[in-house]
Amino acid sequence: MRIACLQFAPQVGDVNNNLNRADAVLSKANPDDLDLLVLPELAFSGYNFKSLSEISAFLEPTGAGITSLWARTTALKYNCVVAAGYPEKVDVSQKWPTSPEYYNSAILVNEDGETIGNYRKSHLYYTDETWALEGSDGFYSGHIPGVGNVSMGICMDLNPYRFEAPWHAFEFSFHCLEVAANVVILSMAWLTREEPRHFSRMPKEPDMETLTYWIKRLEPLIRSDNDDEIIVVFANRTGMEEHAVYAGTSAVVGVQNGEVSVYGLLGRGEKELLVVDTSLPPFAKLVYRPDGESEAVAPAPPLLFRDAAGFNTGTHNLPIAHLKHCLKSFMYF
Repeated sequence: MRIACLQFAPQVGDVNNNLNRADAVLSKANPDDLDLLVLPELAFSGYNFKSLSEISAFLEPTGAGITSLWARTTALKYNCVVAAGYPEKVDVSQKWPTSPEYYNSAILVNEDGETIGNYRKSHLYYTDETWALEGSDGFYSGHIPGVGNVSMGICMDLNPYRFEAPWHAFEFSFHCLEVAANVVILSMAWLTREEPRHFSRMPKEPDMETLTYWIKRLEPLIRSDNDDEIIVVFANRTGMEEHAVYAGTSAVVGVQNGEVSVYGLLGRGEKELLVVDTSLPPFAKLVYRPDGESEAVAPAPPLLFRDAAGFNTGTHNLPIAHLKHCLKSFMYF
């Protein structure tokens, strides 16, 4: 399966330019034979709104706004499934006489331009809580022809509920196991904890602290005895919005038999389209040792790091020795 993550730097309320930014990344990459394209959370509105009044002008009717139009057009152009985050406004007047409802949502569109899913974020971050309601239907799951059994979450969904649930509840990961998902989509606007001036110095290097955390939150998938590989797509954004600094580091990994295969990885500041083919060997494997054994990293042969293997060149420009060193941090679960 060929999967793409569109990592770019949208700005709050700058919808037209955000559309142009995304189109520029796609046009530059000009991908072919895609099965799935995933965009970040609130891809075209930007994320860091502080109130309902701030975001109100950018709310989109369910499946009928600028994000939905872009997703349909792009799905038809590239003949693939598209997932994109957007701020949803729901007319509930037919149910009861009250004001509209607002959600941090993601739309799924198939290669024929048909809407096949609309997911509303379940675990809200404090920024979401200034304007959005929690989705009431649980995490998304569904079968998508050409992709498989899909689970989808949005950013904070990967975390314990409200940071109040215990770490080991692993709500989203256990959901993925319960519905037997073979593809997991996470549309994200994930922040880094690093200072902006330090973070921006190495745009081509991934934020390993962030990636390590994401992998740790997949522990139930890694511990499971499922013999079938589960592909996990982390589609994050990059850039800054005022004091908010986003971690980038979009990645596609595979989880199988206690191992995490890394198929593709972007740097923290790269504005690129990450395209991977999961039918090809990964460029590194991370072996989970639950009994306290020392960490083990099993990189694929060096040839697979080359551009000819079809992976993003920004990641491959990292020194291989440095990448191996960084990947060791995955082993501390």
